[in-house]
Amino acid sequence: MEMRQRVSDALKEAMKAKDTERLSTLRLINAAIKDREIAARGDGDEGEVGDDMILGILGKMVKQRQESARAYEEGGRLELAEKELAEVRVIEEFLPRQLSEDEVTKAVADAIAEVDATSIRDMGKVMGALKARYTGQMDFGKVGPLVKDQLG
Repeated sequence: MEMRQRVSDALKEAMKAKDTERLSTLRLINAAIKDREIAARGDGDEGEVGDDMILGILGKMVKQRQESARAYEEGGRLELAEKELAEVRVIEEFLPRQLSEDEVTKAVADAIAEVDATSIRDMGKVMGALKARYTGQMDFGKVGPLVKDQLG
C-alpha cells in the first residue's frame, strides 16, 4: 500500500500548508481510489486496491484531464484549461517516469520476444505482458498501434 500512503501523506501536508488547489486534487485521487475499493467489494474481492490498480486510476485521471484541457483550450476557456493542467501536474507526482518513444519501442520488441508472438492474434498476450510490467509508464492507447505494426 505504498502508493496509498504517499497520497495520504501528501494530503496531510497540503492541509497543513493550506494549499487548497493541491488539496482538492489529492481529495479527488483519494475518492477515486475509494470508489474502486467499493466496486471491488461489490465484486466479491476483499476491497483492497493495490499499487498497480492505483497507477491505472492515476493514469486514467491524467488522460481525462488532458482531454478536458484540450477541449477548454479549443473553446477559449483558458482559465479552466490551466486548472485541469495544474491537476495533471499534481497527479503526475505519483506516477512513475513516463518512458520515451525509444524505450517504448524497445519494451514492445522485448514483450513480443518474451511471449513469442508471431501474428496479430498474439496482440493480447503482448499487451498483457506490457501492462504487467509498465503500468503507469506508457500510454497503452498509443502502444496498441505500435504493437500491431510490429506484429503485422
